[in-house]
Amino acid sequence: MIFDDARQTELKKYAFAVYILQALYFVVLITPLVGVVINYVKSDDIRGSWLESHFRWQKSTFWYGLFWSILGLISTPILIGYAVLAGVQIWLIYRIARGWICLVDGKEMYLATGGDMHE
Repeated sequence: MIFDDARQTELKKYAFAVYILQALYFVVLITPLVGVVINYVKSDDIRGSWLESHFRWQKSTFWYGLFWSILGLISTPILIGYAVLAGVQIWLIYRIARGWICLVDGKEMYLATGGDMHE
């Protein structure tokens, strides 16, 4: 698929929207679910572009965040869950901010050689 500037600008809006929906998690719990649905619906459209790495980053943020949040909630009776939930919140803030900054800068989330992140 050919990704001219106009097409990339259009697709970039979806990545921005998903980062916004993920950030709104701290106010409205359901918004990351809407974001991950957008990711899966638009995955074919962004395949092969630099935005694909952002969509992968956003999906990973959602699924790992959900996993650790559930684990934290389950383990709150033994008090360790509160530390897990606090850690998840910090991790989510980092992931959303890091992804947003790279998107604004026009950078991929992972280097082409082995999946390492840009530093």
